[in-house]
Amino acid sequence: MSDGTLLKPEKDYSEIVAEEFPKIDDLAKTDLQDAVEKLLSLEKQTRQSADLLSTEKILVKIISLYKDAGDWKQMNEYIQILSKKHGQLKQAITTMVQKAITFLEDAPNLETKVESIENIRVVTEGKIFVELERARVTRTLAKIKEGQGDIASAADLMCDLQVETYGSMDNREKTEFILEQVQLCVLREDFTQALILSRKISINYFDNSDVEDLKLKYYELMIKISLHDDKYLDVCKHYRAVYDTPSIKEDEKKWKEALCNIVYFIILAPYDNEQSDLIHRIGKDSRLEQLVTENQLIKNFTKVELMRWPLADKVYGPILRATSVFDVSDPKGEQRWDDFRKRVIEHNIRVIAKYYTRIHTARLRDLLDLSDQETEAYLSRLVTQGTIYARINRPQKIVTFDAPKDANDVLNEWSSNITSLLGLVETLGHLINQSVSA
Repeated sequence: MSDGTLLKPEKDYSEIVAEEFPKIDDLAKTDLQDAVEKLLSLEKQTRQSADLLSTEKILVKIISLYKDAGDWKQMNEYIQILSKKHGQLKQAITTMVQKAITFLEDAPNLETKVESIENIRVVTEGKIFVELERARVTRTLAKIKEGQGDIASAADLMCDLQVETYGSMDNREKTEFILEQVQLCVLREDFTQALILSRKISINYFDNSDVEDLKLKYYELMIKISLHDDKYLDVCKHYRAVYDTPSIKEDEKKWKEALCNIVYFIILAPYDNEQSDLIHRIGKDSRLEQLVTENQLIKNFTKVELMRWPLADKVYGPILRATSVFDVSDPKGEQRWDDFRKRVIEHNIRVIAKYYTRIHTARLRDLLDLSDQETEAYLSRLVTQGTIYARINRPQKIVTFDAPKDANDVLNEWSSNITSLLGLVETLGHLINQSVSA
């Protein structure tokens, strides 16, 4: 009989309850405790008879009487007492808790509201059938803590909930809960936990146009997390997701801002195959032509041409330093400007490696506008990363970019050259025959 929700009542008390409630209302005006005692006696009968509807009405009536009387302390005590009754029906407890939650907005003060929430949390702890109600009051309590500036407590409260396992909660509400968990972790600068929590959300869910607001909030948080870790390529991807959102594409100011950030962070991202592929795809966006500076930046980084740093600093410095990404007053902005200089130099080294097989260090230094020590440091970094091949001959002061070939490479190259030569000879033969026949 402990569950009772699937049992047919042994006796229907609905008529008795309907008759007794008006009398109890009158009695409560003069003797509240006596009225509650009568309800408790009737509740025992309905509970033992598994009359769910009548039990629900009685539980709600008891806590409503105390709430209307302004005795919130007694109301909270009876919520606990009634939920612990032997064989209490689960659905009756759920209904009582749901009703108590509706009372929270009528609390006379914040202290009483917090006490009532804490009481509901105690009653619902460990009970799966009221997990949804527990999650909602916990969310309310976390917002109160956040409003008071106690971010740590708010985050602890929210992160204690494993809402992704709640079968009774719809996907939108689950996503909202997880986003609030992530946001609170970001506010208390626990970016590792924030990243872990964010992975509970499937980005495929954002393909639905009805959840664009949640999508934008998600990527806003992901951008903050990635910026903290200086993961520029991830930041670029997040801004691309924002840029591809229909509501953003329809707003010229918003899509321009998103596209600018896409450009800034793709050029800040370290060079690799993924970065190279993405920057070329960004360069094909027709809207990029409306952003003169950003369009020129993408072209400079995709063309196999030198981009001298002094000139780049002079041309782009005043414009980029005025943006939030390269903000002069922000330490992160200073760091990103330094990273931008590094990307320009690394681009120039890759260009030189394409055009030269050997070069004097003095000439290389002049082309890169660096000192000997800086030139060697940048070369060493790119070689270590596997971006280029280079060997430095310090006595002769020569840098070699042509990687040595083993026997197989030489043979394959020779074979390819012979095949190409024979193809040209054959083509030439056909042309000669055609001219003779003519």
